Amino acid sequence: MQNTEALIAAAWDDRSLLKEESTRQAVREVIELLDKGKLRVAEPDATGNWKVNDWVKKAVLMYFPICEMETMEAGPMEFHDKIPLKRGYANLGVRVVPHAIARHGAYLAPGVIMMPSYVNIGAYVDSGTMVDTWATVGSCAQIGKDVHLSGGVGIGGVLEPVQAAPVIVEDGAFIGSRCIVVEGVRIGARAVLGAGVTLTMSTHIIDTTTGETLPKGIIPPDSVVIPGSYEKAFPGGTYGVSCALIIGKRKASTDLKTGLNETLRDYGVSV
Repeated sequence: MQNTEALIAAAWDDRSLLKEESTRQAVREVIELLDKGKLRVAEPDATGNWKVNDWVKKAVLMYFPICEMETMEAGPMEFHDKIPLKRGYANLGVRVVPHAIARHGAYLAPGVIMMPSYVNIGAYVDSGTMVDTWATVGSCAQIGKDVHLSGGVGIGGVLEPVQAAPVIVEDGAFIGSRCIVVEGVRIGARAVLGAGVTLTMSTHIIDTTTGETLPKGIIPPDSVVIPGSYEKAFPGGTYGVSCALIIGKRKASTDLKTGLNETLRDYGVSV
Protein backbone atom coordinates (compact mmCIF):
# COMPACT_ATOMS: atom_id res chain seq x y z
CA MET A 1 0.00 0.00 0.00
CA GLN A 2 2.96 2.34 0.43
CA ASN A 3 3.39 2.62 -3.34
CA THR A 4 -0.35 3.23 -3.80
CA GLU A 5 -0.36 5.88 -1.10
CA ALA A 6 2.64 7.58 -2.71
CA LEU A 7 0.91 7.66 -6.10
CA ILE A 8 -2.22 9.15 -4.54
CA ALA A 9 -0.20 11.83 -2.70
CA ALA A 10 1.67 12.80 -5.86
CA ALA A 11 -1.53 13.07 -7.91
CA TRP A 12 -3.20 15.14 -5.20
CA ASP A 13 -0.43 17.73 -5.56
CA ASP A 14 -0.28 17.46 -9.36
CA ARG A 15 -3.63 16.58 -10.95
CA SER A 16 -2.05 16.18 -14.36
CA LEU A 17 -0.81 12.80 -13.07
CA LEU A 18 -4.41 11.56 -13.23
CA LYS A 19 -3.83 11.17 -16.96
CA GLU A 20 -1.30 8.41 -16.26
CA GLU A 21 -2.68 4.87 -16.12
CA SER A 22 -0.56 3.94 -13.08
CA THR A 23 -2.19 6.76 -11.09
CA ARG A 24 -5.69 5.94 -12.31
CA GLN A 25 -5.16 2.31 -11.39
CA ALA A 26 -3.99 3.32 -7.90
CA VAL A 27 -7.17 5.36 -7.40
CA ARG A 28 -9.34 2.48 -8.62
CA GLU A 29 -7.48 0.08 -6.32
CA VAL A 30 -8.31 2.22 -3.28
CA ILE A 31 -12.00 2.32 -4.24
CA GLU A 32 -12.06 -1.47 -4.67
CA LEU A 33 -10.48 -1.94 -1.24
CA LEU A 34 -13.03 0.43 0.29
CA ASP A 35 -15.82 -1.48 -1.43
CA LYS A 36 -14.59 -4.75 0.09
CA GLY A 37 -13.99 -3.29 3.56
CA LYS A 38 -10.25 -3.96 3.40
CA LEU A 39 -9.48 -0.25 3.69
CA ARG A 40 -11.32 2.44 5.65
CA VAL A 41 -11.45 6.23 5.59
CA ALA A 42 -11.23 6.19 9.39
CA GLU A 43 -10.50 3.42 11.86
CA PRO A 44 -10.19 3.00 15.62
CA ASP A 45 -6.85 2.27 17.25
CA ALA A 46 -6.17 0.03 20.24
CA THR A 47 -7.12 2.82 22.66
CA GLY A 48 -10.48 3.52 21.02
CA ASN A 49 -9.40 6.76 19.38
CA TRP A 50 -10.16 7.22 15.69
CA LYS A 51 -7.59 7.92 13.00
CA VAL A 52 -8.61 9.54 9.71
CA ASN A 53 -6.73 8.24 6.65
CA ASP A 54 -6.51 11.49 4.69
CA TRP A 55 -4.92 9.85 1.67
CA VAL A 56 -7.89 7.52 1.27
CA LYS A 57 -10.26 10.50 1.16
CA LYS A 58 -8.01 12.05 -1.48
CA ALA A 59 -8.38 8.91 -3.58
CA VAL A 60 -12.18 9.09 -3.28
CA LEU A 61 -12.15 12.71 -4.43
CA MET A 62 -9.93 11.86 -7.40
CA TYR A 63 -12.12 8.90 -8.37
CA PHE A 64 -14.78 11.28 -9.71
CA PRO A 65 -12.66 12.99 -12.39
CA ILE A 66 -11.34 9.68 -13.76
CA CYS A 67 -14.85 8.21 -14.15
CA GLU A 68 -17.04 8.89 -17.15
CA MET A 69 -20.75 9.67 -17.03
CA GLU A 70 -22.84 6.69 -18.05
CA THR A 71 -26.45 5.61 -18.14
CA MET A 72 -27.40 2.77 -15.78
CA GLU A 73 -30.71 0.95 -15.74
CA ALA A 74 -32.48 -1.03 -13.04
CA GLY A 75 -35.72 -2.32 -14.42
CA PRO A 76 -37.79 0.69 -15.51
CA MET A 77 -35.55 3.09 -13.58
CA GLU A 78 -32.72 4.99 -15.21
CA PHE A 79 -29.69 6.68 -13.62
CA HIS A 80 -27.02 8.89 -15.15
CA ASP A 81 -23.91 9.13 -13.02
CA LYS A 82 -20.16 8.58 -12.77
CA ILE A 83 -20.15 6.09 -9.88
CA PRO A 84 -21.59 2.61 -10.49
CA LEU A 85 -24.07 1.05 -8.10
CA LYS A 86 -23.01 -1.64 -5.68
CA ARG A 87 -23.90 -5.14 -6.82
CA GLY A 88 -23.80 -8.79 -5.72
CA TYR A 89 -25.72 -8.40 -2.48
CA ALA A 90 -26.61 -12.10 -2.19
CA ASN A 91 -22.94 -13.07 -2.19
CA LEU A 92 -22.23 -10.29 0.32
CA GLY A 93 -24.90 -11.56 2.71
CA VAL A 94 -26.68 -8.20 2.68
CA ARG A 95 -30.46 -7.80 2.58
CA VAL A 96 -31.50 -4.94 0.31
CA VAL A 97 -35.16 -3.92 0.08
CA PRO A 98 -36.33 -2.01 -3.01
CA HIS A 99 -35.54 0.89 -3.50
CA ALA A 100 -32.38 0.88 -1.41
CA ILE A 101 -29.22 2.10 -3.14
CA ALA A 102 -25.55 1.88 -2.25
CA ARG A 103 -22.76 3.23 -4.40
CA HIS A 104 -19.70 1.24 -5.40
CA GLY A 105 -16.95 2.05 -2.91
CA ALA A 106 -19.24 1.77 0.11
CA TYR A 107 -18.72 -1.26 2.36
CA LEU A 108 -21.69 -3.24 3.64
CA ALA A 109 -20.77 -6.09 6.00
CA PRO A 110 -22.63 -9.41 6.06
CA GLY A 111 -25.88 -9.12 7.99
CA VAL A 112 -26.54 -5.48 7.09
CA ILE A 113 -30.17 -4.70 6.24
CA MET A 114 -30.99 -1.80 3.95
CA MET A 115 -34.59 -0.73 3.86
CA PRO A 116 -35.32 1.86 1.09
CA SER A 117 -32.29 4.00 1.92
CA TYR A 118 -28.99 5.31 0.60
CA VAL A 119 -25.32 4.64 1.39
CA ASN A 120 -22.70 6.80 -0.30
CA ILE A 121 -19.17 6.05 -1.51
CA GLY A 122 -16.50 5.67 1.17
CA ALA A 123 -18.99 4.78 3.90
CA TYR A 124 -18.45 1.74 6.13
CA VAL A 125 -21.46 -0.09 7.58
CA ASP A 126 -20.62 -2.98 9.89
CA SER A 127 -22.45 -6.26 10.50
CA GLY A 128 -25.93 -6.50 11.99
CA THR A 129 -26.75 -2.84 11.30
CA MET A 130 -30.12 -1.75 9.92
CA VAL A 131 -30.34 1.31 7.69
CA ASP A 132 -34.05 1.97 7.98
CA THR A 133 -36.48 3.58 5.55
CA TRP A 134 -35.28 6.85 3.96
CA ALA A 135 -32.18 6.92 6.15
CA THR A 136 -29.01 8.17 4.47
CA VAL A 137 -25.40 7.33 5.24
CA GLY A 138 -23.17 10.05 3.81
CA SER A 139 -19.81 9.67 2.13
CA CYS A 140 -17.08 8.25 4.38
CA ALA A 141 -19.38 7.88 7.44
CA GLN A 142 -18.38 5.03 9.74
CA ILE A 143 -21.22 2.95 11.20
CA GLY A 144 -20.49 0.21 13.72
CA LYS A 145 -21.95 -3.22 14.44
CA ASP A 146 -25.59 -3.73 15.47
CA VAL A 147 -26.51 -0.08 14.96
CA HIS A 148 -30.09 0.93 14.15
CA LEU A 149 -30.47 4.00 11.97
CA SER A 150 -34.20 4.66 12.24
CA GLY A 151 -36.48 6.06 9.56
CA GLY A 152 -35.38 9.33 8.02
CA VAL A 153 -32.06 9.53 9.86
CA GLY A 154 -29.48 11.73 8.14
CA ILE A 155 -25.86 10.73 8.72
CA GLY A 156 -23.77 13.45 7.09
CA GLY A 157 -20.95 12.81 4.68
CA VAL A 158 -17.59 14.54 4.43
CA LEU A 159 -14.94 14.62 1.73
CA GLU A 160 -13.45 18.10 2.01
CA PRO A 161 -11.41 19.31 3.73
CA VAL A 162 -9.55 16.02 3.60
CA GLN A 163 -8.41 16.30 7.21
CA ALA A 164 -11.99 16.57 8.48
CA ALA A 165 -13.23 13.59 10.48
CA PRO A 166 -16.28 11.71 9.21
CA VAL A 167 -19.37 11.02 11.29
CA ILE A 168 -18.76 7.97 13.48
CA VAL A 169 -21.52 5.87 15.05
CA GLU A 170 -20.06 3.19 17.28
CA ASP A 171 -21.30 -0.34 17.96
CA GLY A 172 -24.79 -0.89 19.33
CA ALA A 173 -26.01 2.70 19.06
CA PHE A 174 -29.65 3.47 18.34
CA ILE A 175 -30.35 6.61 16.30
CA GLY A 176 -34.02 7.63 16.54
CA SER A 177 -36.29 8.76 13.74
CA ARG A 178 -35.38 11.97 11.89
CA CYS A 179 -32.15 12.51 13.80
CA ILE A 180 -29.46 14.50 12.01
CA VAL A 181 -25.79 13.77 12.78
CA VAL A 182 -23.24 15.76 10.75
CA GLU A 183 -19.82 17.48 10.72
CA GLY A 184 -17.80 14.61 12.16
CA VAL A 185 -19.84 14.10 15.34
CA ARG A 186 -19.02 10.86 17.15
CA ILE A 187 -21.75 8.76 18.78
CA GLY A 188 -20.40 6.47 21.49
CA ALA A 189 -21.14 2.78 21.70
CA ARG A 190 -24.70 1.81 22.76
CA ALA A 191 -25.83 5.43 22.96
CA VAL A 192 -29.51 6.13 22.27
CA LEU A 193 -30.63 9.26 20.43
CA GLY A 194 -34.33 10.02 20.78
CA ALA A 195 -36.34 11.16 17.78
CA GLY A 196 -35.37 14.47 16.24
CA VAL A 197 -31.99 15.05 17.88
CA THR A 198 -29.72 17.25 15.74
CA LEU A 199 -25.99 17.10 16.37
CA THR A 200 -23.35 19.28 14.72
CA MET A 201 -19.93 20.30 15.95
CA SER A 202 -21.57 23.46 17.31
CA THR A 203 -24.40 21.76 19.23
CA HIS A 204 -24.23 22.13 23.00
CA ILE A 205 -24.40 18.78 24.80
CA ILE A 206 -25.72 19.11 28.35
CA ASP A 207 -25.79 16.40 31.01
CA THR A 208 -29.05 17.01 32.85
CA THR A 209 -27.97 14.90 35.82
CA THR A 210 -25.10 17.27 36.62
CA GLY A 211 -25.88 20.43 34.67
CA GLU A 212 -22.47 20.13 33.04
CA THR A 213 -21.91 21.16 29.42
CA LEU A 214 -19.84 18.44 27.79
CA PRO A 215 -17.29 18.78 24.97
CA LYS A 216 -18.97 19.37 21.64
CA GLY A 217 -19.09 16.72 18.96
CA ILE A 218 -18.99 13.62 21.18
CA ILE A 219 -21.87 11.68 22.74
CA PRO A 220 -20.44 9.45 25.50
CA PRO A 221 -21.14 5.71 25.37
CA ASP A 222 -24.44 4.47 26.83
CA SER A 223 -25.93 7.98 26.92
CA VAL A 224 -29.65 8.54 26.41
CA VAL A 225 -30.14 11.79 24.50
CA ILE A 226 -33.21 13.88 23.64
CA PRO A 227 -33.65 17.26 21.91
CA GLY A 228 -33.63 20.32 24.16
CA SER A 229 -32.97 24.05 24.15
CA TYR A 230 -31.23 26.72 26.19
CA GLU A 231 -31.54 30.49 26.27
CA LYS A 232 -28.91 32.60 24.58
CA ALA A 233 -28.68 36.38 24.40
CA PHE A 234 -28.34 37.99 20.98
CA PRO A 235 -28.21 41.71 20.04
CA GLY A 236 -31.90 41.53 19.17
CA GLY A 237 -33.00 39.68 22.30
CA THR A 238 -32.83 36.34 24.10
CA TYR A 239 -33.87 33.26 22.18
CA GLY A 240 -34.03 29.52 22.63
CA VAL A 241 -31.21 27.63 20.91
CA SER A 242 -31.44 23.90 20.25
CA CYS A 243 -29.16 21.55 22.15
CA ALA A 244 -28.83 17.87 23.03
CA LEU A 245 -29.80 16.76 26.54
CA ILE A 246 -28.28 13.65 28.10
CA ILE A 247 -31.00 12.45 30.45
CA GLY A 248 -29.51 9.19 31.68
CA LYS A 249 -27.41 6.14 30.95
CA ARG A 250 -28.28 2.93 29.19
CA LYS A 251 -27.66 -0.14 31.36
CA ALA A 252 -24.64 -1.99 30.05
CA SER A 253 -25.61 -5.22 31.87
CA THR A 254 -28.87 -5.59 29.97
CA ASP A 255 -29.35 -7.29 26.64
CA LEU A 256 -29.23 -4.58 23.99
CA LYS A 257 -32.79 -5.03 22.76
CA THR A 258 -34.24 -5.33 26.26
CA GLY A 259 -32.02 -2.51 27.43
CA LEU A 260 -33.35 -0.28 24.68
CA ASN A 261 -36.95 -0.99 25.61
CA GLU A 262 -36.23 -0.35 29.29
CA THR A 263 -34.44 2.86 28.42
CA LEU A 264 -37.41 4.16 26.45
CA ARG A 265 -39.83 3.24 29.24
CA ASP A 266 -37.64 4.71 31.99
CA TYR A 267 -37.09 8.05 30.29
CA GLY A 268 -40.08 8.34 27.97
CA VAL A 269 -37.92 8.79 24.89
CA SER A 270 -39.70 8.80 21.53
CA VAL A 271 -37.92 6.97 18.70
